[in-house]
Amino acid sequence: MSDTPSGAPPAGPPSDTRTKLLVGALETLVEKGIAKTSARSVATAAGVNQALVFYHFGSVDDLLAEACRYGAEQRVAHYRDRFARVTTLGELLDLGRDLHAQERTEGHVAVLAQLLAGAQAQPRLVRATAAGLDSWITELEAVLGRVLAHTPLAELLDVPGLARALAASFVGLELYEGVDEEGAAAAFGALEQLAALAAALDELGPVAQRAVRARLRRTTAYRTATSRP
Repeated sequence: MSDTPSGAPPAGPPSDTRTKLLVGALETLVEKGIAKTSARSVATAAGVNQALVFYHFGSVDDLLAEACRYGAEQRVAHYRDRFARVTTLGELLDLGRDLHAQERTEGHVAVLAQLLAGAQAQPRLVRATAAGLDSWITELEAVLGRVLAHTPLAELLDVPGLARALAASFVGLELYEGVDEEGAAAAFGALEQLAALAAALDELGPVAQRAVRARLRRTTAYRTATSRP
């Protein structure tokens, strides 16, 4: 990633060139990995002069951050209609299974995997990794807020935190499956059990739901109090 700008000023439509570079960066991450992603390799994949990387983005790290955000936004948009139709946690998990299969097959999770691995040793990649997750987290937060709004869990769960936990779990399961396919399947099964439990709570009558809420509040308050130093 130490390439420096060279060559003549950029030519052609800037917006089109930017898109080519964003797509080229994503392709390079998937095919070559983070270690071989440079201004030169991205420009080669995009079919443009490497000076254009610096003209449009300033640095390779800034290009990677924007590319991850762009890629995630494209993928989220692909599933947005399905997200909008989700009405239960069970349906959200069904969608998660489809995402799991398609995103892994098409190599999109490999982009985040490369950045997650790289960010552990190279702090400058943290922003790129966070950018790649933000779009998914925003969408998940909206779905969870809608699905949980009228359930006993609504007032007890931190929806933004839960959205982040699910996004992190999704990426983790994608990586975990590569070394323990049965373990990843068991993890999905456990999530489905939690979804079934939430559905059972939602089907309780008003009196039972009030009792569950009260019990959960007491339990939460007790754990909060006992966890304080």
